[in-house]
Amino acid sequence: MEIDRNNQVWGGIEAGGTKFVCGLADASGRLLDEVRFPTTNPEQTLARAIEYFRPYSETGRLVAVGIGSFGPIDPNPDSPTYGFITSTPKPGWQQTDFAGAIARALDTPVAFDTDTNAAGEGEHRWGAARDLDTFLYLTVGTGIGGGGMARGRRLRGLVHPEMGHVIVPRVAGDDFPGICPFHGDCLEGMVSGPALKARVGRSAEEVAGDDPLWQIVAHYLSAAIANYVYVLSPQRIILGGGVMRRQELFALIRERVGQWLGGYVQSDLVLNRLDDYIVPPALGERAGVLGAVALALGAGTELRQSRNIRP
Repeated sequence: MEIDRNNQVWGGIEAGGTKFVCGLADASGRLLDEVRFPTTNPEQTLARAIEYFRPYSETGRLVAVGIGSFGPIDPNPDSPTYGFITSTPKPGWQQTDFAGAIARALDTPVAFDTDTNAAGEGEHRWGAARDLDTFLYLTVGTGIGGGGMARGRRLRGLVHPEMGHVIVPRVAGDDFPGICPFHGDCLEGMVSGPALKARVGRSAEEVAGDDPLWQIVAHYLSAAIANYVYVLSPQRIILGGGVMRRQELFALIRERVGQWLGGYVQSDLVLNRLDDYIVPPALGERAGVLGAVALALGAGTELRQSRNIRP
């Protein structure tokens, strides 16, 4: 797509364990262009991202870049490793100075957070969480992660939320050991995309909608979501990621969340309107890259606190 050469642009990087999505947007968040490519090793993958943005950096039109990354990451601006992917199980990506590499190569401010917090930022600005200040964004795909906001601030504390690694009660008779290299049968180990493939020998996209597998997936996800409701009391829960493209999962999950909660949470949304409470991303498959753009649009006040992300 040809972009007006005279206008400023903001960049977004949705950095997934399987693929990167890089995009350019205007000040309103209108996506002007995007490119997708596989996640290989850090050198090749970051070089492709830099190559995509460099023409706009060199002409002074690139204002900032936002990154929503798979993790674990270091999101603390006061930390010497802010902007790093840290102890990720993805081979070759441990201790990668992601934000710093992008900032130095493009000579531009870089905003950095988890992929789920970034997607949540996008949904808050333009999507399913526009009217809310406390919500949860959960992605179910190559991994499982959670983010969002509490009282208008992105979820962050000691490090960042790791909602995919909660321990969930097993389905009776389910002897699948799980695939998480750290915990085995945590939520991610049981029903992430790779876990489902390990269970049935084919990708989730190839499994029929009435397969019993989806009842298993709904059990584990709904149990986790019920716990998130109790702990975080979100005003809405947004479920994205490749596995959640199976729309039949939403009805199964809503029903089981209601069963887990058992009428204890006295909110009309939870008791009577779970269709409005547990929803897909309004931004669809662009939630990730638009969320990264949203980080870039807010980059001015948040970011240049760390030597690692200064150009």
